[in-house]
Amino acid sequence: MSDMFEKLHVFEKRAQELNEKLFDPEAAADAQTYAAVMKELAEITPIVDKYTEYKAAMQTESDARAMLSENPDDELRELLNEELKTAAADMERIGEELKVLLLPKDPNDDRNVIVEIRAGAGGEEAALFVSTLFRMYSMYAEKRGFKTELINANETELGGYREISFMISGSGAYSRLKFESGVHRVQRVPDTESQGRIHTSTVTVAVLPEAEEVELEINPADLKIDTFRSSGAGGQHINKTSSAIRITHLPTGMVVECQDERSQFKNRDKAMKVLKSRLLNEKREAQSSAIAAERKAQVGTGDRNERIRTYNFPQSRVTDHRIGLTLYKIDQIINGGLDEVIDPLITADRAAKMESKD
Repeated sequence: MSDMFEKLHVFEKRAQELNEKLFDPEAAADAQTYAAVMKELAEITPIVDKYTEYKAAMQTESDARAMLSENPDDELRELLNEELKTAAADMERIGEELKVLLLPKDPNDDRNVIVEIRAGAGGEEAALFVSTLFRMYSMYAEKRGFKTELINANETELGGYREISFMISGSGAYSRLKFESGVHRVQRVPDTESQGRIHTSTVTVAVLPEAEEVELEINPADLKIDTFRSSGAGGQHINKTSSAIRITHLPTGMVVECQDERSQFKNRDKAMKVLKSRLLNEKREAQSSAIAAERKAQVGTGDRNERIRTYNFPQSRVTDHRIGLTLYKIDQIINGGLDEVIDPLITADRAAKMESKD
């Protein structure tokens, strides 16, 4: 506990320094410095505020003990004992909250994300479920105040997608969606099923933090860039011109396509964002086994070859297998009510990290 208080004191002192910097004319004149100060202050202020709350509860307890030592009358003694209990409970609660706030923060948490969903086993039914998940994430993003931007979609004739990729932008997008990576399984009766039999299909979801420009440099000589006409179902307007872009990263053989925009330039820009995020993701995983270990600690695994969640429509049931969570409210969840699944995953992740620290 003393280690925790030492850290808290350091944060408190740093917050004072940063607040003083905000009134420094030199710092205020430099937009970059001012923004950096504001960013750091915003990150540590919740910790400092919680520490202030803890010290207030500690002071209340100390004052109550001091007054009890003066042999007060019975009525005041009863009030002071009640105050002692409340202060002790507050200190315990705030102490636990401080432990969570002091956990190492994932450096990617505040980033935008690129989500890629692909049909797995189940043919057309899997493709239709890709569409269901895309709609679910889009509605969730809207509820959180995030922005969704389509990057690429490979449609089927029945309205599904063989694969779809899109960006969700907003502060904290990765922190909310990072646990969605993995295999999602659906159990439901397809519209085309005349016997009423339940079919099981799977799709894979990959959630990548958007790469920042400074993190990864790509040699233009390593890229093969092709233009082509979009091939989506229904003969959309974008099929009339060769505005779609396919970028091949020659050293790795990685291929990214984007055909959502009419502008070839915009499609190229989006495709490069996806390529950089994929390459950076591979680089991170290759460079550090600690990242892989941490991902496994993130409430099970982030591996895409492992089933993480089942959506059973006949039973109106959603089960997250990593934490054994079952909710009988599938309609609410697929209509964007994902927080009921995400919040317990974040809680379990924090608990696992706290346990590993002990």
